[in-house]
Amino acid sequence: MAEQYDLKALEKRMDGALASLKTEFTGLRTGRASVHLLDTVHVSAYGSMMPLNQVASVSAPEARMLSVSIWDRSMVGAVDRAIRESPLGLNPIMDGQTLRIPIPPLSEERRRELAKLAGKFSEAAKVAVRNVRRDGMDLLKRLEKAGEINEDQLKTREKDVQKITDKTVAAIDEAMKAKEEEIMQV
Repeated sequence: MAEQYDLKALEKRMDGALASLKTEFTGLRTGRASVHLLDTVHVSAYGSMMPLNQVASVSAPEARMLSVSIWDRSMVGAVDRAIRESPLGLNPIMDGQTLRIPIPPLSEERRRELAKLAGKFSEAAKVAVRNVRRDGMDLLKRLEKAGEINEDQLKTREKDVQKITDKTVAAIDEAMKAKEEEIMQV
């Protein structure tokens, strides 16, 4: 079976890298309460590790406060422990089946660290996009070598792949700039 060139499939893979980056960005603490802040926290529940959102609901009633409503009373201690032991540096306050989590303001040093981490996430997304681009270019060269497309078609399609690569990298840069501004805001 011959290989197929599909620009939409390449674009979808590149968009996946961008979506993954945005998901990673939601887990970065910016000094403001975000319900996605606790997405990376996993709780030891019912004999296995479960994401926090499967044992409780998270809300942000105030700009610097998260509220975690735990559905099963027996899980309160495990959820509290999981949040305290996470690398987020948060200290929940127990209030029955609800945990209140104050979000402390970030120090300048911590803001710089978070900005660097966001930069690493951004660079990893760009590498993923470039890998998709390379896959597309390699496929086009194989198709030309096999005689399925001519040299003019090769050049045109290579330009198309480069165009979507540039568009996705620009979107990654834009997301990174927005996240950096959000982190560095006092």
